[in-house]
Amino acid sequence: MTFGPSVKRLAGRLAPERAVLAVILFFALASVVLTVVAPSVLGRATDLIFDGIVGRSLDPSLSKEQVVEGLRAQGDSSRADMISAMDLVPGRGVDFDAVGRVLLIVLALYVASAVLQWFQGYLLNIALQRVIKRLRTEVEAKIHRLPLRYFDSTKRGDVLSRVTNDIDNVSQSLQQTLSQLVISVISVVGILGMMLWISPLLALVALLTVPVSVLVTAVIAKRSQPHFVAQWTQTGSLNAQVEEAYTGHELVKAYGRQDETARVFHESNEGLFRASFRAQFISGIIMPAIMFLGNLNYVAIAVVGGLRVASGSLSLGEVQAFIQYSRQFTQPLTQIGSMVNLLQSGVASAERIFEILDAEEEEVDPADARGSAGGGRVEFRDVSFRYDAERPLIENLSFVAEPGRMVAIVGPTGAGKTTLVNLVMRFYDVDSGSITLDGVDIRDMTRAQLRSRTGMVLQDTWLFGGTIRENIRYGNVDATDEQVMEAARISYVDRFVHSLPDGYETVIDEEGGNVSAGEKQLITIARAFLADPSVLILDEATSSVDTRTELLVQKATAALRSDRTSFVIAHRLSTIRDADLILVMENGSIVEQGTHEELLAARGAYHRLSASGLQEQQVASGSMGS
Repeated sequence: MTFGPSVKRLAGRLAPERAVLAVILFFALASVVLTVVAPSVLGRATDLIFDGIVGRSLDPSLSKEQVVEGLRAQGDSSRADMISAMDLVPGRGVDFDAVGRVLLIVLALYVASAVLQWFQGYLLNIALQRVIKRLRTEVEAKIHRLPLRYFDSTKRGDVLSRVTNDIDNVSQSLQQTLSQLVISVISVVGILGMMLWISPLLALVALLTVPVSVLVTAVIAKRSQPHFVAQWTQTGSLNAQVEEAYTGHELVKAYGRQDETARVFHESNEGLFRASFRAQFISGIIMPAIMFLGNLNYVAIAVVGGLRVASGSLSLGEVQAFIQYSRQFTQPLTQIGSMVNLLQSGVASAERIFEILDAEEEEVDPADARGSAGGGRVEFRDVSFRYDAERPLIENLSFVAEPGRMVAIVGPTGAGKTTLVNLVMRFYDVDSGSITLDGVDIRDMTRAQLRSRTGMVLQDTWLFGGTIRENIRYGNVDATDEQVMEAARISYVDRFVHSLPDGYETVIDEEGGNVSAGEKQLITIARAFLADPSVLILDEATSSVDTRTELLVQKATAALRSDRTSFVIAHRLSTIRDADLILVMENGSIVEQGTHEELLAARGAYHRLSASGLQEQQVASGSMGS
């Protein structure tokens, strides 16, 4: 969207490689100089051959001056001028030894140029890979500094596309364009200097096409750039759609939405096709257009050069060298034109990466961070928070969760229950008020300090590819096998793990497809238990387990609540009725608080919830028990 500034910013990424780039530039310059000098030397071989052929046809009894005078006397001034400018001896043929020496020199020049070009390509590849490695590292570190708000508002597939596809595209674009671009620019300058040295007039003819080529490239590139932006935007959207469909493929099949999913995919795929086709087609016009202008230039130089040879102003070898220079002069211009589409594609991807790097980060942890020690006393003091500035969610919320007490949070959907937990974990920061842990404002602690004292089990389980033992140990990487086994026993993972082929060494996939939903939840609970937190958060943690397993989990959490604060978000009455404190939330505010019996006796909001959804859950549980 901003091509010039984005190119400048991308080029700034090469700054740490200045020393290597200086060596690369030297090798490239030396390689181009040797390549540029070679045609001029080769032109000397052409002159030797042409002089020998013409000299053999002349009368050996005459000198060169006598031959020229005789031709002028016969009125053949053009031929006289040509022979006068040639280095020949009448009657002497081609000096093949001299021709051979010249050809060996040309061969040595081209070989040396190729070796230098190989070295500069090798060093450039090393430098670029280091640049891309730093870019990947920077993006990875940035992702960990981004607030949860960013991921809530951005499709996961699009983020993955930026981190993988776009970085790979930048890498390929730089590799394919930077080396060639440097050589092409130096070649244009060097060849132009040689052309001016041989014949300023022919150089002027050759330069006539340059402004036209630049104008054509600029016009076409300007038209194609928006399509490259659209191409990589569509790539991100397509990846997001594919990732979403793949993650929820069971749900897609269960509801018979395969056709609709396929239709959405084909629409996204068609959009990507159109954007890619337009970008490549429009930018692809640059190269044939420049080649056409180059061919016109070649014809003009051949005609004017022939006339100059006939007039004796230039030798045949000089014209032959100039024609070769003109082709070499057009070639780098054509290469630059062909690289424009690659460069535009790479810059479009770079802009998408820069959007991540420029995204607003979480507030930096305080330099004078204060730790806290204690049983996990959590206090909300006049806390207000909103996701959207125009829509209040939590206003002036205050309560205290004492150590060793289980605090249950209930309320209708959208009441702010999960938001309350997100604020405790500092996934979001409060707009006003404060949250303290053992008397210390959590904003005065580092996030690592806070979260190391907090264990969290969500409704949506997450397991990574690895063994059951490794998934449990994720809660505390320094835990011994005995501690892992103890956490497994407390959370009743031990009850089902022995029925698996390899026990605790059973490998599960990233989606946990080879264990049930309830078993996955028990593993995540064991993981939280192993962390030995001061504050335990269970957000609908028992929603995926059966009634009997839920009772076992409740027993386990009761054992863990000693000297710990427990927050439980649940809809089942059986899960929360034994809580020490129940907070009833509506529209971001606590409308009631108390024990189960106290709130039922008050016949308020909690009573209404119990009489509807919660009591239905209890009845269902009682039916299953009977």
